[in-house]
Amino acid sequence: MFAVVRQFFRLQAGSYRDCLVRLQAGSYGRHCSVRLQAGSYGRIVGACLQANLRSSCLAALLLALGLNNAHAQSAGPVSVNDEVAAQFALVAADPRVQTTLEQIAAAEPETLAEQVRITEIPAPPFGEQRRAEYYVQQMRQRGLPDAFIDAEGNAVGLLRGTGDGPLFVIAAHLDTVFPLETDVSVELRDGRYYAPGISDDGRGLTALLTLIEAITSSGIRTVGDILFVGNVGEEGPGDLRGIKAIFRDYPDIDGFVSIDGSGLTRMTTGGTGSRRFAVEFTGPGGHSFSAFGMVSAIHAMGRAITRIGDLQVPQTPRTTFTVGTVTGGTSVNSIAADAMFELDMRSNDAAELARLEARVREVTAQAVAEENARWDNNGEITVNFRLIGDRPTGSTAPEHPLVQVAALAFEAVDSPLEALRTSSTDSNIPMSLGVPAITIGGGGSSGGEHAPEEWYEPTDSHKGPQLAFLLTLGLVGIEGLSAPQL
Repeated sequence: MFAVVRQFFRLQAGSYRDCLVRLQAGSYGRHCSVRLQAGSYGRIVGACLQANLRSSCLAALLLALGLNNAHAQSAGPVSVNDEVAAQFALVAADPRVQTTLEQIAAAEPETLAEQVRITEIPAPPFGEQRRAEYYVQQMRQRGLPDAFIDAEGNAVGLLRGTGDGPLFVIAAHLDTVFPLETDVSVELRDGRYYAPGISDDGRGLTALLTLIEAITSSGIRTVGDILFVGNVGEEGPGDLRGIKAIFRDYPDIDGFVSIDGSGLTRMTTGGTGSRRFAVEFTGPGGHSFSAFGMVSAIHAMGRAITRIGDLQVPQTPRTTFTVGTVTGGTSVNSIAADAMFELDMRSNDAAELARLEARVREVTAQAVAEENARWDNNGEITVNFRLIGDRPTGSTAPEHPLVQVAALAFEAVDSPLEALRTSSTDSNIPMSLGVPAITIGGGGSSGGEHAPEEWYEPTDSHKGPQLAFLLTLGLVGIEGLSAPQL
């Protein structure tokens, strides 16, 4: 929508002229004649507001552009209805919002410096405390004096609205995949910042801090409450424990957004589910020569891995599996008494994931039986599936106002949304609970995530915090101006 408005009224940079727009708002039964200084779409809508013709003039403008009809309009791959578009236009045109967007862009050098500082604080899975302590200090300094670290280790800060709106959560994760001893020093080379975790989720955490400061210093009071969270446990063995705790402690959450990594062209609206197991084999063990003929835990494990590797899974919905690690045995001259492999199974569909797990359990039991029979039941191998990760599937419908507002925010920062995707992020938890949720990037571009040579390039990186700012205000509403969309 806003791309159309910008194109219709765009002027060359630095030029000024007035355009007289005479719009007829048929069903409103009145004319709206407004002199507009058409430097931006925000000024267009703002002129209607200043003329005290908020509803009728804005509706007339939408009518004139062919946007106010019985059919939803598109913002990239998302259809946007007129009411959501109108409410977002009020937010985007507010002078306080426009000023803050400019301030966010101007502050990007300091935002990048903060990204470096955060990245250089190690935060391995289950070792996020030092980074959380720094992060909560930053939250307090940026306008959330009551920010605290909760029992799970999350850094949490609440900004209260007028008291009659929704509870909205926006989060970025504190943890990285890298062990404590990893060198996380940041190096700048040829315009790129290199360091483990510099993007995932150093960028998301920094964008969230910029968002906090933008809202608390803008003079804007929101209708809804905003809970800002730097959460633990997004990566690997963390199993989304931080966000699971947030939804346990705050059961009345109305909407959720995660800022994860970089980029500004895609939005995650679906959650890939996963089940992870440590599959443990146990037997009597013995000497490789004198006890030859005894069942072996490692042999049974090998038989199971072979059978799992032969399983067929659908391409749609995408379903995958892998045996990621194997351990076991005592020595080269011992029949193994124990063995274990770690198995990762994923699917975009809960039923397919359940079917895959059932088949894995079945073929593993067959492998154990085969090993026991091979040696005439000389000893017995048993197997145990120990759950080490459980990420539920879920999705947020493209028709939901949260997705519509996000799509409009993408366009408003001149970074039109290209695609909706399904992935495994913190948003899996709210999606699985029926709470609308999406995951967005923090701006800029990156590569090599989860690798020592991970890099971040800050091209147009300020657009990430700007997007989060517009999205947040569009969802929670501004007192006296716009209605919440949750």
